[in-house]
Amino acid sequence: MRGRSDGGQKKRLIASLCVVAIFLCFLYLYYGSSSHGAAALEYGSRSLRKLGSSYLGGDDDTDGNQYESSMNFGQDGGDVVPKTFPVCDDRHSELIPCLDRHLIYQMRLKLDLSVMEHYERHCPPPERRYNCLIPPPPGYKIPIKWPQSRDEVWKANIPHTHLAHEKSDQNWMVVKGEKIVFPGGGTHFHYGADKYIASIANMLNFSHKNLNNEGRIRTVLDVGCGVASFGAYLLSSDIIAMSLAPNDVHQNQIQFALERGIPAYLGVLGTKRLPYPSRSFELAHCSRCRIDWLQRDGILLLELDRLLRPGGYFAYSSPEAYAQDEEDLRIWREMSALVGRMCWRIAAKRNQTVIWQKPLTNDCYMEIEHGTKPPLCRSDDDPDAVWGVNMEACITPYSDHNQKAKGSGLAPWPARLTSPPPRLADFGYSSEMFEKDTETWRHRVESYWDLLSPKVEADTFRNLMDMKANLGSFAAALRSKNVWVMNVVPEDGPNTLKVIYDRGLIGTTHNWCEAFSTYPRTYDLLHAWNVFSDIERKGCSGEDLLLEMDRILRPSGFVIIRDKQPMIDFIKKYLSALHWEAVATADADTDSDNEGDVVFIVHKKLWLTSENLRNSE
Repeated sequence: MRGRSDGGQKKRLIASLCVVAIFLCFLYLYYGSSSHGAAALEYGSRSLRKLGSSYLGGDDDTDGNQYESSMNFGQDGGDVVPKTFPVCDDRHSELIPCLDRHLIYQMRLKLDLSVMEHYERHCPPPERRYNCLIPPPPGYKIPIKWPQSRDEVWKANIPHTHLAHEKSDQNWMVVKGEKIVFPGGGTHFHYGADKYIASIANMLNFSHKNLNNEGRIRTVLDVGCGVASFGAYLLSSDIIAMSLAPNDVHQNQIQFALERGIPAYLGVLGTKRLPYPSRSFELAHCSRCRIDWLQRDGILLLELDRLLRPGGYFAYSSPEAYAQDEEDLRIWREMSALVGRMCWRIAAKRNQTVIWQKPLTNDCYMEIEHGTKPPLCRSDDDPDAVWGVNMEACITPYSDHNQKAKGSGLAPWPARLTSPPPRLADFGYSSEMFEKDTETWRHRVESYWDLLSPKVEADTFRNLMDMKANLGSFAAALRSKNVWVMNVVPEDGPNTLKVIYDRGLIGTTHNWCEAFSTYPRTYDLLHAWNVFSDIERKGCSGEDLLLEMDRILRPSGFVIIRDKQPMIDFIKKYLSALHWEAVATADADTDSDNEGDVVFIVHKKLWLTSENLRNSE
């Protein structure tokens, strides 16, 4: 018995060793051969799923040589330019690099969830960035054109239907076959945003129940906007809204808004100032946006106060405005006391909506007793500094000009688009300089459209971005077209975004060394005026910028690059890898500031991975 037992132990030992050896061989084969592809969930991984034979719409690269020698921003050097970029894993088809929860988990960032820090921007360091192209989802189609897109989009482009089920009683959206339809409802306005908007105008006694109030209300901030139906239905009144929401449990709401062709931006009222200058909006709106306005001494309400113009309105539709239970009554009392100390007054209150109005001048602020909360902001506080700047629980007083003018001093829309705004003086710009800039860009945009005309139709474009907007004259030149423009102002240059808002346009502050706060496949056209020259001076990666532009550009979209010849030469080396094609090249008009600029227009091809095709069949 003992001998048989020893023999059995030896057999078991040998079997165990064989199993271990086989397991180790499996690990070696698995991780040695597919570590890059398997690491698709990790930032900085280099996906090996190469474009070429695995996608539709490009040329096969069969010589196996993925890289060729090149130059960095036109300078001699040993850098290499990829002939092809790999394709990111399909699960990253909606990747937003600076708003990605996977990054937060992987980097073990210690964030305060109670103040929404996890919904604020947290960008990957260079070593954790992807170097791959974001694939479209299976079955992706060219988006439906505006204005039809306001009411319906392709389900395949945003394959998320949970909001349709979750908000089925509120008419947010309805799934109908291959499309998702938007009836125009919202959490507070089940029977249509158009009727709700008219009721707000009626509450304020505006003529013809038109909320634009004869052009006096033009720019609106919609906080917690859902799928942006409120903003969608404002457009017919010549009002443009910045629809704002975080990438939260309703994580695709902003993606739906942008797919519909409605101006929208991913952001949250958390700890940082929103990326807009002071006195940017005539009206702020919150319809059951589930924000605790009383937290941290009212800091979030004070951020709205910073953003509202003199005499601006805050329309608030929420149970606290009408419910009679003890908790809602407590919130209403405390909120009423807070806005009273902020010198706001009730302009109108009816049913479930209250509308407060800011004062026109500083007179009320000057009467605030010392020690009262909230206090006035420090005299050295710059209310227009926003990039990475913490919110302050204080009241932003008006400028001397606003005090004298007893308001913003802006012309009504549309005259304000071409009228030199008072805040031009902050930059030392004269009215003549403003008018010259407007005229210069009118001619430039005309020449752009002449170059584009063989390739585009009247409805080709809807969502546009000016990556370096300066005074907003590129957008102003497009007023006659059925488009909207996200005007982007660099965070380290003159803060001309306030001039852009004073013209009745919208935009945001950004640093192009980082990813933009939007979903992939957002914009039909990008305009990059000296953007590559700017990031070269900063020492940032031109390749990263090209990949980011490709991420936010829709398939079949266009890019207009206006820059120096070495920058154009640098970009041309990447066209094949990005699956872009050159459309036109032209010498730019010359002036003292931009001598030597070249205009280069490219078109992004529609491509699908073989996995996309299999999944969509």
